[in-house]
Amino acid sequence: MRTVKGPTDHVVVVGAGLSGLAAALHLLGAGRQVTVVERAALPGGRAGRIESRGYHFDTGPTVLTMPDLIDEAFAAVGERLTDRMELRPLHPAYRARFADGSELDVHTDAEAMTAEVERFAGPGAADGYRRLRRWLQQLYDVQRHRFIDTNFDSPLQLMHPDLARLAALGGFGRLDDRIGRFLPDARLRRVFSFQALYAGVPPARALAAYAVIAYMDTVAGVYFPRGGMYALPRAMADAAADAGAAFRYGHPVTRLERTGDRITAVVTAQERIPCDAVVLTPDLPVVHRLLGRRPRRPVRLRHAPSAVILHAGTDRTWPRLAHHTLSFGVAWERTFDELTRTGRLMSDPSLLLTRPTASDPQLAPPGRHLHYILAPCPNTDTGPGAGEWRDLAPRYRDSLLAVLERRGLTGIESAIEEYRMVTPADWTAQGLAAGTPFSAAHTFAQTGPFRPRNLVRGTANAVLAGCGTTPGVGVPTVLISGKLAAARITGLRPPRPTAGSSRPATRGIPA
Repeated sequence: MRTVKGPTDHVVVVGAGLSGLAAALHLLGAGRQVTVVERAALPGGRAGRIESRGYHFDTGPTVLTMPDLIDEAFAAVGERLTDRMELRPLHPAYRARFADGSELDVHTDAEAMTAEVERFAGPGAADGYRRLRRWLQQLYDVQRHRFIDTNFDSPLQLMHPDLARLAALGGFGRLDDRIGRFLPDARLRRVFSFQALYAGVPPARALAAYAVIAYMDTVAGVYFPRGGMYALPRAMADAAADAGAAFRYGHPVTRLERTGDRITAVVTAQERIPCDAVVLTPDLPVVHRLLGRRPRRPVRLRHAPSAVILHAGTDRTWPRLAHHTLSFGVAWERTFDELTRTGRLMSDPSLLLTRPTASDPQLAPPGRHLHYILAPCPNTDTGPGAGEWRDLAPRYRDSLLAVLERRGLTGIESAIEEYRMVTPADWTAQGLAAGTPFSAAHTFAQTGPFRPRNLVRGTANAVLAGCGTTPGVGVPTVLISGKLAAARITGLRPPRPTAGSSRPATRGIPA
């Protein structure tokens, strides 16, 4: 594994999102002095928090999975996840509601889910689910350390027996076809393939290897922290501060000072901070501006679809909503075609609805509720531009509320007391390429060793972290990216958890 050259005693981490916080904890554990600079007033990055009239809106991820990755970060400074956070497992992990009126509760317990699938689609489907679950576990076991939790220096690193194992498992086939071999029921296939959207590729075109995302949700388990999702970056920042990290909030970085090929200082609007190495976690356009160069690629990066988020504080809720509810429209293939090819807004939306107050009522005033509606939409490269969204947003809000009304959330518009709406225009204003929080799509040419590297060519002591680099999109992988960035600086790797050690990592809007 290549590492940065020269001294690395003092590292400045730019950005206090989840990747930057993970990098800081691993660097502190390896004995480095760490300063974290963050443009916002609080930690979290995209995993932020807005408080208004007693409502506590989490602005980023909503789905928390893979707790061992969080544990690794805390363990680097001698702590455990449970020392800092209280997690509640969600049962069901999701509720899926279909246009024909049918519902399926998605359980992570094997027996409970087998029984639910049999009730929903019969004994043949239950047997298919058992085989699918075994396949998902095998897929994860092959990929975790060899292809996900790895610093790639060359595509030649793919030449390993695990590559043959992945091929034997059908990982290079198409996701939808492979899931269909286990589950002929089209509704069930959606539950185990919609996650491809986070990778930016329709299930019909995505590699079957990306079913590993479904493993994280449907096998490893889904959790929710007391105090909301913002409790995660808050706890990580507190642990880093207690371990000696210095934090500079409200410090936007204006430039990087260089001597030759080394970054010698990070300059914010308030001060100049000398450094021996730097970890850069902003989205790639911001990183390239700070570095003063954009790496050459044979083909321009292709970005994932974006999302519109409606945060609603309401005076009521609706009994059929679980903590997480997937509301599927009739259309499926057409939806992905609209999101990734034609650039149109979904004509028959499939939505993720999250109700955080189902698990923690204190996130809203007494008797009130929080609802988070995520509607995938085209990014600004393929769909409406940022400027268009400023006029489009109010109409699209009304359209979403009308869809929810038709799907059983009677009176939702009149129930809203407080709301925030986030569109691609807002993501663009934050410096996110193509107005999407999901960064570069996980096409084959943008995955593993072909994704933008976390070592910056032409710069001896700068490392990248976050969803635009290795290993990619999604909070579990973003946490890994922070660890991999730290390893590029220290040359060390933390011990991997032993089998069965998972305890209470996240997805939705990545950090």
